[in-house]
Amino acid sequence: MEKQWNIVCGADIHKTFLIATILSRDGTKITKRFGMTSNDLLNFKNWVIENGCEQVAVESTGTYWVPIHTVLEGSVGLIVGNAYKIKHTPGNKNDLADADWIAELCLNGMIEPSRIFPRAERDLRRLTRIREGYVNDMTREKNRIHHALDSCGIKLSSVLSDIFGKAGQTILNGLLEGRTIDDILKGINLKSIKATTDEIREAIKGSLDFTQILLIRGSLEQMEAIQSRIDEIRKEIKGRIADRKEDLKIAMSIPGVGFTSAATLLAEIGDVTDFKKPEQLAAWAGLVPSVYQSAGKLITGSITKHGSRHIRWILVQVARVIARGRNSKLKRFFLRVKSKKGSNVAIVALARKVLCILHHLLTNREIYQEKGINKKVKIDVRKEFSPHEMGLEEMIAYLVRAGYVVRKGSEGGG
Repeated sequence: MEKQWNIVCGADIHKTFLIATILSRDGTKITKRFGMTSNDLLNFKNWVIENGCEQVAVESTGTYWVPIHTVLEGSVGLIVGNAYKIKHTPGNKNDLADADWIAELCLNGMIEPSRIFPRAERDLRRLTRIREGYVNDMTREKNRIHHALDSCGIKLSSVLSDIFGKAGQTILNGLLEGRTIDDILKGINLKSIKATTDEIREAIKGSLDFTQILLIRGSLEQMEAIQSRIDEIRKEIKGRIADRKEDLKIAMSIPGVGFTSAATLLAEIGDVTDFKKPEQLAAWAGLVPSVYQSAGKLITGSITKHGSRHIRWILVQVARVIARGRNSKLKRFFLRVKSKKGSNVAIVALARKVLCILHHLLTNREIYQEKGINKKVKIDVRKEFSPHEMGLEEMIAYLVRAGYVVRKGSEGGG
């Protein structure tokens, strides 16, 4: 149980308004409605302070709590509670009842505060999540192209592992331009493809009609634009995570973890010292099994999926890379679980194991190593921050974030 207070405020927040209840230990209750504009939130802040509130509590509803936190920060304490954990008891549910319930829980110290990241870490996490969204958009466009090709009998994916690689793009562009199969094959390095010439011929025998050509060209153009945005976001992520190079080196020492996945994991976890044990971090990420009791027996179910879905997503991607990669202890762990419980369960189990290993490594400032594998892990994060990749404006912004003052030099010299 958390600290108990004498006067608190519970607020039920929505996109355009909030309902707030101030509750005192003597039973006094005051309720008021506010909008969510800047002026309205300043009025809410003044109202809370004038009534002597020691603490304000809200649910972690989307991003609606962020402007409230910004307004109250430094003036009144704010508890952001997990909406699942402070759900109102069954009955007549309305905004006023929810505000009263939140205030009552806060007054008695019964709300477990959610973790609120500092502004810089929130910005980094927002960038990695934006990048994830663009990656999902890219996947959707690729799927549209796959479906368009399949619908006209072109089975390009059956002979190429990636139809968006160099060879695949050459074949795809040739089909869009209406070139013959022989002409298309001349522009391909067949030695780089496992499939034979006859297999490729058979796979691309079909023809594209006008609507399919229009769809595929539109998707390719969209993919190009998305890739440009991904590259831009990646550069910004590099600039904001540059002061955590040691953490990046530690994370990237784990098999299957590259710069992007390492940056995403660090952004989602935040301060790893908030979790005393790896199991606590796994539970926060929703990668522990749900447990319930029936007829005196404890029964374990699927994972809880509480917490950030973004960290689960990137961990599953890492686990899939490990499962497809070279021999390692982590891959052998995956194969053991797979033989007993199937591939899906094994991937999730491996994702949790990677997260627990990362907690240990970050806490103890160690690099991941495996005995019995003749491979030296060489992690050079400096290449991710090479100044040759930066433009002038980006380098200036990087120096400013590092605390330097950049002044324009006089004409004719330094």
